[in-house]
Amino acid sequence: MTLPFERWGSGGQIAVMLHGFTGNRTAFRHLEPLVGSRLTVVAPDLPGHGEAPLPTKTGRDGFEETLGALERLLDALGAQVDLLGYSQGGRLALALAARAPSRIRRLVIESASPGLKRSKERAVRREQDEALAQTLEAQGLAAFLDRWESLPIFGGIRRLPAEEQRQIRTRRESSTQEGLAAALRTLSTGVQPSYWAMLPRLRMPALLLTGRDDEKFTELAKRMAREIPHAYHHAFEDCGHAPHVEKPQEYAAEVLSFLQAPWAEERDPADEPLAPTARAS
Repeated sequence: MTLPFERWGSGGQIAVMLHGFTGNRTAFRHLEPLVGSRLTVVAPDLPGHGEAPLPTKTGRDGFEETLGALERLLDALGAQVDLLGYSQGGRLALALAARAPSRIRRLVIESASPGLKRSKERAVRREQDEALAQTLEAQGLAAFLDRWESLPIFGGIRRLPAEEQRQIRTRRESSTQEGLAAALRTLSTGVQPSYWAMLPRLRMPALLLTGRDDEKFTELAKRMAREIPHAYHHAFEDCGHAPHVEKPQEYAAEVLSFLQAPWAEERDPADEPLAPTARAS
């Protein structure tokens, strides 16, 4: 699988940005005036989104297939990158950080989780996402997006100006119901393994971003910050699940400050991959 991507910005440091569920590779483009002079951004479509192909495998195999495609993208860039991920993209960024730590200079995780610790919890979540995928297939994309956008977690987005909300909706409509259903079955929290046990072994500096109004992910980020050796958590005030769109100027300032600040203890590029070779419940 090869993931299509866009590239923008003229800065010397490469930043790979991974979008959330229902997004696509344009999800961070509004940040170009704020970060484009400092970074060169590479933003792919994730499987089932935008113009990316559907996963050819299902379940955990599809999740691993996606990680393999992202690793090949990192290999093609030919240098250490700063890796940023939002929500679904944040979970994939954590997985890549565990799997290929030598490729990642610094890590920015926005409103994401390392996964569910218990196999029973993951099984329940897979059932919930399967039901959601079937609803999407039965009711169609427009009805699904209406329901998705009404979730309490996206209250901050609903406070944005009408034109910005329209642009987000247009981006979401770039995917198909088939693609988003496949993403639910392949990239969900119920499918991915738990990466909680890996967090203490991450050695790259990490920035964890959340909106203060998103209490669930703010608490998760606080827990993650206690586990990752070189981690810092920042919560944006009057902000929900998507700081990069709700507070773009503050988000850009926080990210650039983190990416450009000197760090006393950088990770050894020769570090071995942290991801397990065998699946664990």
